[in-house]
Amino acid sequence: MTTDTKATGKYAKVNGINLYYETHGSGRPLILLHGGLMSSETFGPVLPQLSERHQVIAPDLQGHGRTADIDRPLDVRLMADDIAALIDHLELDKPDVVGYSLGGGVALQTAVKYPTKVRRLVMVSANLRPDAIYPEMRAQQGQVGAAAADFMKETPMYQLYQRVAPRPEDFPRLLDKIGAAMSKDFDFTDEVRGLQMPTLVVCADADMAPPSHYVEAFKLLGGGIRDGGWMGEGRPAGGHALAILPGLTHYNIGVSPLLAAVTLAFLDDQA
Repeated sequence: MTTDTKATGKYAKVNGINLYYETHGSGRPLILLHGGLMSSETFGPVLPQLSERHQVIAPDLQGHGRTADIDRPLDVRLMADDIAALIDHLELDKPDVVGYSLGGGVALQTAVKYPTKVRRLVMVSANLRPDAIYPEMRAQQGQVGAAAADFMKETPMYQLYQRVAPRPEDFPRLLDKIGAAMSKDFDFTDEVRGLQMPTLVVCADADMAPPSHYVEAFKLLGGGIRDGGWMGEGRPAGGHALAILPGLTHYNIGVSPLLAAVTLAFLDDQA
């Protein structure tokens, strides 16, 4: 397994997909999962911070970045199977899993479906239910599809895809699949309540859903219901935590040094 400080990109044939991933740095392994219409390289501003103390494995999820799409829906549960297979492929011993937005949903499902493979979980800007999102954002999500491809040609997401994707012409198909995924109803309340490893819930103070939604997720983990106590004896029994990061939005939290700082503090906590 790669342990040098420079990024190395490789492909792993896992779970029916040719999954691209990069490794950065050395130390205890950390799997870092990007958001929708992004790729692993969009974490570039925070990778040096994270890889200074961890070996960061950053895959490109199905149909994103350098990982070509396959004939199945975009579903966080199926992508979680990809990540579990990558953990086995790389023979990682209980890595930490950190996911942002779409990647946060994949990280959650990886922890839910494969609890023995994950040491600690960090969910960033990941929602438990679609109705938590502000109504105007839900309306925008309803317009995502192939018909929007021409309107996105000036966006960083489109330009990144055209630069790195194995089949750049698949961008409209990706939009269709993301639109279909966002149109489905879901409720991950029970999954969060049942998490078995220490979990950090992170959001921006101006995220896609109100801060109260992420407080709700923290409460499912036993947090926010009593005073923490002088010695922390009142904190959640499972070692769970919540971070609401100031001055950020859903769209820049993934590249914020604040996110890297709270993530490292949580992952490296020896308590």
